[in-house]
Amino acid sequence: MTSTLTLLVLRFVFLAVLWLFVFAIVFALRSDFFGQRTRTIPADKQNVPQTPTTPPVPAGAASARAAGASPSAFTEAILSGGPAGSGGAATPSASIPTRLVITEGAREGMEMPLGSGPITIGRSSESNVVIRDDYTSTHHARLELRPDGWIITDLDSTNGTFLNGQRVTAPLPVPERAPITIGTTTFELRR
Repeated sequence: MTSTLTLLVLRFVFLAVLWLFVFAIVFALRSDFFGQRTRTIPADKQNVPQTPTTPPVPAGAASARAAGASPSAFTEAILSGGPAGSGGAATPSASIPTRLVITEGAREGMEMPLGSGPITIGRSSESNVVIRDDYTSTHHARLELRPDGWIITDLDSTNGTFLNGQRVTAPLPVPERAPITIGTTTFELRR
């Protein structure tokens, strides 16, 4: 009688462990296909101090501000990239790439405008650029626009992000037309 009872208990334990493995596999597949769930907290509930941020100021604009120039002269200095009235260079944004062009991979030839906000790249449907291949992580990389150009950051991906054939280990500036490889997809930033 005790051996029958022991065998029955072992069967139930084995069945419970088997179901735990099934749930773990389903959760992992759901995470790979749909990305991690994110919870957004309304701005009024966040405990973040509401202090205004000041954007980085070009060197010429700082000298215009220090010289006691008017606010409009200061704004002009930021836009022109030099002190007011100095006939500075053209606006910095004119030399910053505005398009992302896929040059190799499943979506070769596709172009998208970059905009000004951060662009996330990965398998997740929440990403701005969705790349569906086995070598791309759910949240793989991020492109951010800074005053001096675009910066690429690898988001601890499994297979890495490559800029000009070199693995990205820290945020790096992206030159125009430099190949960025994520998984089996290669793209460039262009004007």
